[in-house]
Amino acid sequence: MDLYEHQARELFAKHGILVPRAEVTASPERAREIARAFGGRAVVKAQVKTGGRGKAGGVRLAADPAAAGEAARRILGSDIKGHRVDTVMLAEPVDIEREFYVSYVLDRAAGRFLAVACAEGGTEIEEVAAERPEAVARIPVDPATGVTTATAVRIADAAGLPPQTVDTLVRLWRVLVREDALLVEVNPLVRTADGRTMALDGKVTLDDNALFRQTGWGDERAASADPLEARAEAKGLHYVRLDGEVGVVGNGAGLVMSTLDVVAGCGARPANFLDIGGGASARVMADGLSIVLSDPAVRSVLVNVFGGITACDAVADGIVRALEEIRPTKPIVVRLDGNNAARGRAVLDAHAHPLVEQATTMDGAARRAARLATAA
Repeated sequence: MDLYEHQARELFAKHGILVPRAEVTASPERAREIARAFGGRAVVKAQVKTGGRGKAGGVRLAADPAAAGEAARRILGSDIKGHRVDTVMLAEPVDIEREFYVSYVLDRAAGRFLAVACAEGGTEIEEVAAERPEAVARIPVDPATGVTTATAVRIADAAGLPPQTVDTLVRLWRVLVREDALLVEVNPLVRTADGRTMALDGKVTLDDNALFRQTGWGDERAASADPLEARAEAKGLHYVRLDGEVGVVGNGAGLVMSTLDVVAGCGARPANFLDIGGGASARVMADGLSIVLSDPAVRSVLVNVFGGITACDAVADGIVRALEEIRPTKPIVVRLDGNNAARGRAVLDAHAHPLVEQATTMDGAARRAARLATAA
């Protein structure tokens, strides 16, 4: 479960990490009042669960209350990478001396966590990581011992962070452990002109498997629910919204994860993770495809199914049902293999929908879906 920035900041403050004063609103009029309470100036930030908000116009510095209200009016209702902005957060500006990047993320393959830190934070961190990977420190963290002060000093030294960040590194680890998080990220973590270390932005992903012991998550789950994710959950589907343009539907988490990797390797970005499950019916297939196609960021869809318990002809029936119900305008590439694959292909051939084409291999299907998405 991903949190909005304002929710992440609340967790940071709960664990003693400094954050600027801030308030969330859905009203331009209220935005003016909040800015006035901050002394006039405010940073107006779209509250959506995606990166790149600044470059998309979702973060604006307002010089006075009137400008804050106007910024809120422009941002509210806008679309950022397929995410509608329903609320904005106004934060009190701070005088920044330096920006850093720090995060803890679960490394599933290694069975441990990874501390990632860089002395150059801010909106260009992705470019820094791509062009100068040596500038980004990656320090393994044993979950049994965690981040002690000594470990935090090692992380800071490796990344070139000042000693004042050590306490924040320890506290961020506490956020991860005590809140059952899979990811805790601050970009930027800043040193202010008066020497304070503050988190100006935050990203936190909580582990849904820990819901049974995190009784305070009720409000967070409701407030953080992406509309498409909530719709999928209501239908019993495992769906996670991503930032790409190729919708992905598959049966089995392993197959779906592999499909995401293949799509990325073809030069496109997956728009979602959607696992319809091992015993999905035609109805489940239709529901899943409908949800993926309703994402405005999706430009093409890749359906990748290996028939086992789920027979491919049932999958094909579900695709046909979805086509009849929602009348899509985006191309769909289908790869069927395994149980009743020939029957499933025949069902789609007989329907002969102009937006549906078939591929015989996963690589071929991914290449075609990526080409359709990037050419759209």
